[in-house]
Amino acid sequence: MSTLLLRLAAPLQSWGASSKFGRRATEREPTKSGVIGLVAAALGIRRTEARGDILENLVALRFGVRLDQPGNLQPDFQTAKRRDGENPLVADARYYLSDAVFLAGLEGDAALLGSIATALGNPVFPLCLGRRACPPTPPLSLGLREMTLVEALRNEPWLASDRHKYAGGDLKTVDLEIAMDSDGEKAVFALRDTPVCFDQTHRKYTYRATERIRITAGADGATGHAY
Repeated sequence: MSTLLLRLAAPLQSWGASSKFGRRATEREPTKSGVIGLVAAALGIRRTEARGDILENLVALRFGVRLDQPGNLQPDFQTAKRRDGENPLVADARYYLSDAVFLAGLEGDAALLGSIATALGNPVFPLCLGRRACPPTPPLSLGLREMTLVEALRNEPWLASDRHKYAGGDLKTVDLEIAMDSDGEKAVFALRDTPVCFDQTHRKYTYRATERIRITAGADGATGHAY
């Protein structure tokens, strides 16, 4: 089994899964729908085309993400001016993750993953981490690993910045959390972020079962065992 690893890092990221009306929230880690959308943009799949069989192979990839540097939640309140000149209204509240770094993985067919890795290096459409205002910082694709998703997320060196690793002094080890598609035996909760159709006229998502594990990582970047 092969796994494609992605480094998801940027000054700002936003991964919405339950936003409604004027409140645009973000999850604390990348969503499957957001990462599949990123891949679809790289491959040149338009929103109006991203449905049915075209999405089937991408959605079938097993997805997981490791929270290497969780970042900070940042609100952005957009206001609208009143006609009467009184205090402005808060028209829109958007939330972002700042200074965050994640290790994401997609497990599946090596040929498909190879084509995705190539497309990420030369994308058809601009790429973003959840919203158009959040372009990723390079490198994005870390390449293929000939191992399962769990093995790849456990063994890849810790991607956090030195400033984060050594904040407050010397750091020997730290706990890292991994969130991933469940294998059917250890489902912890359901998240409604699996895309069925990206077309903005009738966008649709369904639920996926997920599980979480924790691992230890050393300040030198080497990851340890899950527990």
